Amino acid sequence: MRTSDAAAVVMTAYPRIWFACHRRHVRDPQSGTLLSAHQASILDHLDTVEATSLTALARHLGVTPGTMSVAVDRLQKHGYVDRTWDHRDRRRVQLRLTEAGARVRSANSALDPARVEALLGRLTAEEQRAAIAGLTILARGADAIGEPKRRQA
Repeated sequence: MRTSDAAAVVMTAYPRIWFACHRRHVRDPQSGTLLSAHQASILDHLDTVEATSLTALARHLGVTPGTMSVAVDRLQKHGYVDRTWDHRDRRRVQLRLTEAGARVRSANSALDPARVEALLGRLTAEEQRAAIAGLTILARGADAIGEPKRRQA
């Protein structure tokens, strides 16, 4: 199989797996606060040390800065995100994950373990081994590509 054909298969299969297994909501294990998948995605894109600009995050997630600002307001209200002004350019808003935001992010996987188990339970033992081997190989390839440097915009 050519690489482009294999890529097309991955591009078709991945969304089907994602939609079958991803969490629709995330819960703060300490406070019980329920977050939407979009709010959890915002937390997934922030760091406790390295700031990300609100504009860059909005662009990356495909929403307007105004929409992102409303979402960040809610996360900030619950203590999950710190919003500060960039000391070099006071027009830029910088976002950092708080300890509470990091707690929520680490306590919740994007995938629902019960859904993943149900998915795997529908496969034969041989299919499970093949699926795990394939995913392990793809993950190794992903590690080799590496995560691109976060843009600060």
